[in-house]
Amino acid sequence: MTTRVEQAASKKKGHRWFAALFDPLNRITGTERHLAKYRPYVTGEAEGRVLEVGAGTGASFAYYKGSAHVVATEPDPFMVAKAERRLNELALKNIEIRQAVAEDLPFDDDSFDYVVSTMVFCTVGDPGRALAEVNRVLKPGGTFRFMEHVRPDGGVKARLFDAINPVWGWFGAGCQLNRRTLETINDAGFEIAELRREKMGGFPVIVGLAKSTGVPSV
Repeated sequence: MTTRVEQAASKKKGHRWFAALFDPLNRITGTERHLAKYRPYVTGEAEGRVLEVGAGTGASFAYYKGSAHVVATEPDPFMVAKAERRLNELALKNIEIRQAVAEDLPFDDDSFDYVVSTMVFCTVGDPGRALAEVNRVLKPGGTFRFMEHVRPDGGVKARLFDAINPVWGWFGAGCQLNRRTLETINDAGFEIAELRREKMGGFPVIVGLAKSTGVPSV
């Protein structure tokens, strides 16, 4: 039976051309090469019942352990179609794809051992609400593993990111350059257990894991 959330997600217009160009551009720009260095940490260490938020075209699917049961959500219907094709090509039986928005996840409280995200919260419409949802569906003490690009800490580069963000977002299907995602993770009731700050093509990136406390601070 289709839930209300999935019905809402199915009405999303999506970004046909962005989805079509997503993988080729990531290969040409070297983005996927950078991401591949961290996917074993972000997705490969997840065990038990796992939720991937914003699975995109399914680039992370090949990194999951065969013992993990993965539910991969993605709101864009064109991305979902590409992820389904990738899943069929890989012939993986432990991953299922659900079309859903991160701000309103169609799952019960305390449903997952792990939640993972890779470059997702730059495009989510309401990242605070989405991260509160991540906290809600995680079991007590569950783990959120993430890799996200963020706003520079300050100075000229931070102001430059702020200035070009509207144009960037238009070209990048809503991607925001100046999100303070680490602060939003903390505000959603997580305790940071591991954190690395990296650079990816000039973009500041945070890679780490956080533990659910079950109590958002906002």
